[in-house]
Order: sequence, then structure tokens, then C-alpha cells
Amino acid sequence: MSGPTPAPHPPSGGERIAAALRAPAARGEQALVAYITAGFPSPAGFRAQLADVAGAADVVEIGVPFSDPMADGVTIQRASEQALRAGVSLRWILAQLAARPAPAHDTPLLLMSYLNPLLAYGPGLAEEAARAGICGLIVPDLPFDEGAELAAALQGAGLALVQMVTPVTPAERLARVAAASQGFVYAVTMTGTTGRSVATGGEVADYLRRVRAAATVPVCAGFGIRTRAQVEALRGLADGVIVGSALIELLERGGSAREWLAALRSPGRAPST
Repeated sequence: MSGPTPAPHPPSGGERIAAALRAPAARGEQALVAYITAGFPSPAGFRAQLADVAGAADVVEIGVPFSDPMADGVTIQRASEQALRAGVSLRWILAQLAARPAPAHDTPLLLMSYLNPLLAYGPGLAEEAARAGICGLIVPDLPFDEGAELAAALQGAGLALVQMVTPVTPAERLARVAAASQGFVYAVTMTGTTGRSVATGGEVADYLRRVRAAATVPVCAGFGIRTRAQVEALRGLADGVIVGSALIELLERGGSAREWLAALRSPGRAPST
């Protein structure tokens, strides 16, 4: 006589992220990852803004403000500086997330943070992030070869560590990084910082094909994605696209994130810029 069927294991953060990025393909759409700087333009509006963005994107990156965001261009630098002046910190972000009502959308959330705020937070970060509803982290200034300790801590709490590659990542290293990435591989589309518009020509296409060939999780293209035409040009080359600076600029002007994101990937609609 067989015993009771064991309860299914809840999906890890990485599994939730990957599933959310694969789902749009069934609707004939490109997956969309949206980046916001926590507490910008107003800390008081953070949770409402997050709900608005989560209703239109498949995954949301919550940027942790930092004084020296070396991978970011002037737009995100400006947003980080304003949020820091308003008192936004990693501890504040997690407290805001933990205290929010049950969200209307089951959109996976990521923290995008430089290493210093994570180290300053100290022990317990992974567990507290998981309790706040975070599925994973992106750490732009953490070299892959030095990330094993953080990856292990996150894995213990069921969280993913998303890895980044660039067009100049050597083939052997690209294979190792892509194989280790959880949730998705963040394929940086250009060398340099965020904010500049990326060209979506043959070199980018060849690069993204190489990343997808090496990856076992979805591949999302980021840095410089600003227009509907770019999203269309990347269809079939990447599983999703990441938008950051253009969305921050829209929020700075008081525009509707939900409408802009919906237009960015919906055929026949052009987002305002």
C-alpha cells in the first residue's frame, strides 16, 4: 500500500523567473524585464509604482540606489542620487516589500545591487530578501570567479544569482558563466554604461546567438533598449529584453509605466518617448 503523495516542492526563485520569461512566447510576445530605481522619483510612491510596473512586465528589477553605480549611465546615476538623498537603502526596500499587501500580480522581483550595499547589510540578507518576495539578485560589480560564496548563500534561501555577459566575453568564459546563471542570462548588448541606444545589427545578432547556444535558461538583452523597433529587431535573438533608463526617464516625466511598457511590446502601438 503506497503512502501519501508528497507535496510538490515550491519552485525556486530561479525557476519562477525562467518560467515567467518563457510564458510570453506562447502569446507571440517578447518577454519584458523592467528596471526601476527604488524610491525614485518619490519614496512615498514606491509600492504603487512597483505594482504598476509589475502589471505590465514579466519580471521587475528593483535597483538598490548606490553612490557609485559604475555600470549605469547618467539617468540611473541621477535616480540613485535622488533616492539616496531621500533616505532609500536596501534595508528600507526590503521593509517596504515585506509590508506591502498581497500583490495583484505574481511577477517575479529581482534586486539589482552593487556589492557594497549587500556587504553592508550583513548576515541574513538572503533569508530576509526571500521573505520580502525577492526571487534573485543581479550584482554588476561582482566578478563571476568571486561569486561562489554569495551564490551559495542565495541558493540556500531559494534565490537566484543572475550572471552577466558582454560582447567581449571570451567563448570559454561565456560558456561557464551562462551555464552557472540562474533565472536568466543577462546579455549586455554593448560595452560601456546604460542609457545609450543600442544598434541591433549583425554583430549583436551573432553575439546573442552565441549566448543562447551556451545558456540553459532564458537570455535577456539589456543596455540601450529604448524603442519598439529595437524590441522587434531582437525578437527571436533573445528570449526577452530589459528596459531601464528609458523607463526611468518616463517616470521622471510623470508618465504611465503600464501604458508605456504595454506599447513597447504590443504590435501596432508605439510607446511615446
